[in-house]
Amino acid sequence: MKQLDFAIIDPHLHQWDPYHTPHSAALLVKALGQYPTVMDKVIRLVKPRALLDSLGVTQYALSPYLPEHYKADVGHFSVESVVHVEANWHHHKGLGVVEETQWISQLKFSEQGIKLGAIVGTADPRDRKFKKILKAHQQASPLFCGIRKMAAWHEDEGIYRWCDKPHLYGSKKFLKGFEQLAKMDLTFDAWGYSTQLNEITALAKAFPNTRIVVDHLATPAGLFGAVGKRTGKTASQRADIFKQWQHDLGLLAEQKNVYAKISGLMMPVLGHHFYRQHRTATVDEMVNLLTPLIQHAIAVFGVDRVMYASNFPMDKANAALSDMIQAYLQIIAPYGEQALYSVFRQNAANFYRLD
Repeated sequence: MKQLDFAIIDPHLHQWDPYHTPHSAALLVKALGQYPTVMDKVIRLVKPRALLDSLGVTQYALSPYLPEHYKADVGHFSVESVVHVEANWHHHKGLGVVEETQWISQLKFSEQGIKLGAIVGTADPRDRKFKKILKAHQQASPLFCGIRKMAAWHEDEGIYRWCDKPHLYGSKKFLKGFEQLAKMDLTFDAWGYSTQLNEITALAKAFPNTRIVVDHLATPAGLFGAVGKRTGKTASQRADIFKQWQHDLGLLAEQKNVYAKISGLMMPVLGHHFYRQHRTATVDEMVNLLTPLIQHAIAVFGVDRVMYASNFPMDKANAALSDMIQAYLQIIAPYGEQALYSVFRQNAANFYRLD
């Protein structure tokens, strides 16, 4: 079993507590939190099918996920510091999103022997108060380093849309607001489906001096199995998804201000259905499935612009975190010890300017 002789930096995890923070299921968990089976049945009645399929299992989304839970999930691996990435804070109107930065900054990571290295909040560049919101984030915590604004919107209406409209990153209002982010030298986590890679590339070209990272290698929905109403249904469709993803990710990698996160690769929306078998994927299964994705990402970005990230607990339906790390280690190890250090630690430190 491959081991690391240094501590990991995890630049993408989510923390939430539906019992004590704004959360879309706050009322439900307060009323039925002691009855998880009943709660699951209720949530499946009131939430859209596309969202439920994206989650795979509702339990982890309805339960608190805090530093102690992450520490347990990471197992025997040593994690020095983490970056929290916005988790769809439910009070998302105007300055309400700043509450998430305030809440994250007081979580007791140090009690778990982990440092909170940075906070990626959220804000909508289309908001007329965008500059004010960014400054409020900065005032809320010195760890605030940038934002993520999700643009994930798939043409297949059966795949959950995390954005209110298609082509967000190309809209005039968004680009005008984004100028302020660039002026303040803040980072941007971009997330869209692989069908939107050209939009992320255009954004990176428009702001060549802004540090942008594409989350989850741009999530090729349906790559490993059927999702939505018509995506990934056949082997031929899946081959086409992979081929187009390869081409478009290569074009994005030509933009030298862009990094890529090896993360989110076990989310159900890719077509993984291990959760339906009431199990998680083995290390060997993940190595077999994910090696082509990770090898291509390294081929086009190089070992100095890709970073490991857990995306936990969003991948929890299909994978145990310690197994996922072990699988990634086995895939990346052939590139050498320096590559391991870069991917699992240094690249995240460089991108987010962590001390």
